[in-house]
Amino acid sequence: MAVLAVSGMDFEARIASGPGVETLYGHRDAALARVLDARLAQGCDGVISFGVAGGLDPTLPPGTVIVATAVRAGDASYSTDPYWTAALRRALPQAVCGLLAGSDTPVTTVTGKTALHESHGALAVDMESHIAALAAQTHHIPFAALRVVIDPADRPVPPLAVAGMAADGSTDIGAILFGLLKAPHQLGGLLRLGRDASAAKSALSAARHAVGAGFALTALAAA
Repeated sequence: MAVLAVSGMDFEARIASGPGVETLYGHRDAALARVLDARLAQGCDGVISFGVAGGLDPTLPPGTVIVATAVRAGDASYSTDPYWTAALRRALPQAVCGLLAGSDTPVTTVTGKTALHESHGALAVDMESHIAALAAQTHHIPFAALRVVIDPADRPVPPLAVAGMAADGSTDIGAILFGLLKAPHQLGGLLRLGRDASAAKSALSAARHAVGAGFALTALAAA
């Protein structure tokens, strides 16, 4: 069997891929829940939520690596597997550890980020972790989460960045360019986000290399 890495975007899945790893990306909300349920019914060694996340803690700059201890979505909370999480922390000693928030919709405004941080104390937010955590719990499969901050808590995400997220997990450059014709004032925000994304992708790639085959779960099983 393999570790299943769950991501939102195709670039995250490309970084996640490697020996002993199967990737799943490009699904949202109920569709992701259905696909995960069907896949996990076949069994796997573990499920890891992997990719970038929106910053909620104002002290965390883009590129900050987060190893989650739990995922919170509304009133529901899902703990990560303690042994797997410990193995990830050993492989990533510079990572920040703590709570991730899950959201079914993008959290793009500073007000929204602040409210979510104050209500949960979460470090960052993404749209897959809570769904993956619930599915793993339902199927009694170990769960972990490794995320990297892409947009800082004190900066809004330009609407065109969300519009450019295609349904299949790719980036719709055409939609972004067309949108800029109507809203050229968003260009500055997109350029800043592009620089943040570059830092986040570099940190994500470095973290993936550091945890090794099977996202450290393989080594844990062999110990």
